[in-house]
Amino acid sequence: MVDPATNSEARHPTVADAAPATRLWGGRFSASPSEALAKLSVSVQFDWRLAPHDLASSRAHARVLHRAQLLTDDELSAMLGALDALEDDVRSGTFRPTIEDEDVHTALERGLLERLGSTGGKLRAGRSRNDQIATDLRLYLRVAVRQLAVALLDLAEALSDQADRHVDTPAPGMTHLQHAQPVSFGHQLLAHVQPLLRDVSRLRDWDVRAAVSPLGAGALAGSSLPLDPARTAAELGFTGVTENSIDAVSDRDFAAEFLFVAALAGVHLSRIGEEMVLWTTSEFGWIELDDRYATGSSIMPQKKNPDVAELARGKSGRLIGSLVTLLTVLKGLPLAYDRDLQEDKEPVFDAIDTLATVLPALTGTIGTMTVRADRMSASAPSGFSLATDVAEHLVRQGVPFRDAHEAVGHLVVWCSSHDVDLHEVSDADLAAISPHLTPEVRAVLSVPGALAARSAPGGTAPSRVREQLDRVRRAITDGRAWATAG
Repeated sequence: MVDPATNSEARHPTVADAAPATRLWGGRFSASPSEALAKLSVSVQFDWRLAPHDLASSRAHARVLHRAQLLTDDELSAMLGALDALEDDVRSGTFRPTIEDEDVHTALERGLLERLGSTGGKLRAGRSRNDQIATDLRLYLRVAVRQLAVALLDLAEALSDQADRHVDTPAPGMTHLQHAQPVSFGHQLLAHVQPLLRDVSRLRDWDVRAAVSPLGAGALAGSSLPLDPARTAAELGFTGVTENSIDAVSDRDFAAEFLFVAALAGVHLSRIGEEMVLWTTSEFGWIELDDRYATGSSIMPQKKNPDVAELARGKSGRLIGSLVTLLTVLKGLPLAYDRDLQEDKEPVFDAIDTLATVLPALTGTIGTMTVRADRMSASAPSGFSLATDVAEHLVRQGVPFRDAHEAVGHLVVWCSSHDVDLHEVSDADLAAISPHLTPEVRAVLSVPGALAARSAPGGTAPSRVREQLDRVRRAITDGRAWATAG
């Protein structure tokens, strides 16, 4: 089966010349739709990517009709053969939607009728476009979500590989974008991995709720025909059937929830991008981008711009917008199906395409960047980032933290006014600043010592970072096993 998330023809189908109109609802009407209505109503230009999933559900539905004795053995065989041939033609581009096709369902029924004649019309029994589209979109998303999970894990792995190389590399840890305390740069990179692993976890949790089949709900009330929705659901890889036929065709929680996960993942990518933009500046100079993942200026020959990081930051706006779009569409809709729900697909498709484009680019950027460990390490103690270590040293000597905090604050003020660093203060000046500041405080004015001292669970001590890295590797392996199963 062609995956519509990666098939360019499915994403942007070439509309063929007009064919005889095949409407699924024309019997009630004595006149054709106006040109304005037809233009507003058509969705095949974007929902065509659902074609492989619509064909899969059609095969399952044909078997259900056969078990209900609504198709003979010969009719089932002919039906399945025609559907397989139609799928081959869709994949090759031999069969394309036309300007007369309203949606993917209409186009594919036309294709089936062209190959099978009037027998193809029997497939419509017991189902509606309402339960078809709800089923197709779930099938599509369950495939696409696993592909996105792999891409998220690829990024997590690229970050982890860089972290593994820089467990012992000190870097300035920051709060409020001000130097705070030294950290392991590996620890900093793994801080970006953790949200990505949560994104994958959310996708796995999403799949539990998405794995129920609406097929069989019909327009909204189910069917009077002796169908077996549970058999259809099992054939399509669902774990069960929706409990309420009205909810089955009305529900787009699964789409909105996916868009939330996508938007949050976009925020996580944006935060990575923001830090990379900072790290590449002359003021920081902590990383150097590979030429394959940077661009230049049309006027300034010296420029090397972190475009991938900036686009990752910018694309988050699209992902957030897609979520808001769908939530706004859903707000206040009466049950059951409303045509407003046609607006569910474009935000979903755009979110998938956006992440599928950004993630590999960001993964490549991170995997090939060069970390300037010397410059980063030299910056680690700047900004009096070891002041907390001095205060905690005093606490270990029995000084109340309130007093220790004040004494070290006075020390920082003195250093600032004399333009010296903490280790450059003489014994006499230490004593003059505070009687608590004895020469022994120099023992903690070491960046490696400061890192090693943060050895509590989750801390930045290299030993803890290596433990974290091991757990991250296991989580990535586990996530890949889920995403690639079946």
